Amino acid sequence: MRARLILFSIALAAILPLGVLVLYAVAPGWRFPHVIPTHFDMRALQYLASQSEPVMRHLASSLAYSLLTVALSFLICVAPAHHFARQQFRGKQFLEGIFLAPALVPAMTFSMGVHFLFIKAGLADSFPGVVLVLTIFSYPYMLRALTAGYQAIGEDYELCARNLGASPLQCLLRIDLPLLMPSAIAGGSVVFLVAFSEYFLVFLIGGGAVDSFTGYLVPYLTSSDRSTGALMTLVFLTVPIILFIIVEFSVARLYRDRGIY
Repeated sequence: MRARLILFSIALAAILPLGVLVLYAVAPGWRFPHVIPTHFDMRALQYLASQSEPVMRHLASSLAYSLLTVALSFLICVAPAHHFARQQFRGKQFLEGIFLAPALVPAMTFSMGVHFLFIKAGLADSFPGVVLVLTIFSYPYMLRALTAGYQAIGEDYELCARNLGASPLQCLLRIDLPLLMPSAIAGGSVVFLVAFSEYFLVFLIGGGAVDSFTGYLVPYLTSSDRSTGALMTLVFLTVPIILFIIVEFSVARLYRDRGIY
């Protein structure tokens, strides 16, 4: 009973803000002291339909650089995560702290320093520059998840494969990756959310040349048009939710086909 009450409370805390956004999207004149809106207006929906092309363009760009950030962070974190999980050496805790530093530094402080370096390297105002800076900023989440994953699965499977003649690459592809999938999904989800919702880094490094939905959304949020701002926010929330549902069903199906579940 207590577990159900806790789950119901969590669900209610998540749904109520979304309900408020839905009401604001269709009731721009909703004001205190009215608990329920007295007037409904579909103007925001009509405006969204008229702006479907730029909305989809900015969403596609944000989705592209966020997914590329997840892939790149995974590639650069597999080897360090394996080393941190399997090896004991002097200064390990200090080195782990250095690797996790980007997640602890404020985004504005981090971006001002890296922006100068990106200008010198010719990566400013470019799509690859946005992907790279988001990867540098968010990879600690993937690193921590993969390290915990390697620690959880242990090294027995890998040792058995090596004893049977498997190469390090075969161990990675045939042993480590399937077992690390839950950890990779957990780390990738956080990395994706950080990259997809980041505004300042994308705006600074992209220089306005890289479309982002956060850059498209912020002017609506700061305007007096609550209805359109609420509707654009709902569109923004829809993309990660749909993506996570697709990942959940895809991974569950893959595990069922392999007989893991």
